[in-house]
Amino acid sequence: MTSVWDSVLGQDRAVDHLQHSVVNPVHAYLLVGPEGCGKEEAARALAGVLLAGNDDATDRTNDMAIRGTHPDIHEVKREGASILKDQAEEVIKIASTTPKEGNRKAIIMHEVHLMQPSAAARLLKTVEEPPNGVFFVMLAEQVDDSLVTIASRCMTIHFGPLDAAVIEHVLTSEGVKLDVAEVAAQSAHGSLTRGRLLAADKQLAHRREFFANIPRRIDGTGATVAAIVEQILSLIDDSVAPLQQRHEQEIVDTEKTLALMGVKRGGKKALEDKHKREIRRFRTDELRNGLTEVASVYRNELARNEHIHRPEGYVTAIHRLHEAMRRLGLNVNEAILLRDLIWSLPSPSADAALQFVLHDNSSVVAKA
Repeated sequence: MTSVWDSVLGQDRAVDHLQHSVVNPVHAYLLVGPEGCGKEEAARALAGVLLAGNDDATDRTNDMAIRGTHPDIHEVKREGASILKDQAEEVIKIASTTPKEGNRKAIIMHEVHLMQPSAAARLLKTVEEPPNGVFFVMLAEQVDDSLVTIASRCMTIHFGPLDAAVIEHVLTSEGVKLDVAEVAAQSAHGSLTRGRLLAADKQLAHRREFFANIPRRIDGTGATVAAIVEQILSLIDDSVAPLQQRHEQEIVDTEKTLALMGVKRGGKKALEDKHKREIRRFRTDELRNGLTEVASVYRNELARNEHIHRPEGYVTAIHRLHEAMRRLGLNVNEAILLRDLIWSLPSPSADAALQFVLHDNSSVVAKA
């Protein structure tokens, strides 16, 4: 018999915890781990088992859960840069309705680390005391201060980054050439989602390479900071272009449909508003992914170089980068945020040069 847990790759410890927990399930789970680590697949598997009472992948309920088509498993994804209070209200309404099949219902909420404090506060009581038969499965990349109260009401299961070998195996099984899969897996930072994108999108690889090179370009001048910010925004603008083209086609198709129905005005405004939210979300996600690349440079430098002159500066830089990622969900001005951030970052190249000078001077003193 195949199991729904087979869909969760490279996360044996997390799966083991979930398998034990469903014997006596709790009302709310919080799955914490980086993007693309498999927690989404685990959430659907968990929801299926909670409703089906077994982990048989061929069971109708489990099959529909894995495919995301079960009427009593609701997946909630942010509409804009963050989850707002209005979406929290919708979740509360979903929780209050009677299941269509059986007597259980599961609500999977994605990216709750991007939930606004007002939304978290509104949702807290429902998560703490949901209606009978309602289970929450919440997904987050990390638990920050705004999520602590929600997390305290959940069973928390941690997921780590996937091994590159796991990502490479999946990519090759999906038809990606071995050499491409190997490079993509090594550059994916433990994310299967990112590995798939890197394997298929040469421009995405170029953007990631650009972000990873930012720390080496920093030279302490405002002109360099301004140039880097301008280039970042230009790259993000270019990355949005395919999405905008799809939106334009959706508007054309909607207008045709409305014309056939004889409706002069209809859902066009709502569609345009939806497109604005999607573009904002896309830009925010691209910037967050890029800043993750920058943070990884400082993190790797700390791990491999024990002679860094000011390691505390690198630690501070990583904290500032993560704070900037969080603030991107607050609809801030991208250019100002990036300018202030990059201006504050240290330069590994300058640090290496300084370390060389210090080492050279110490040698001279020793000889004297």
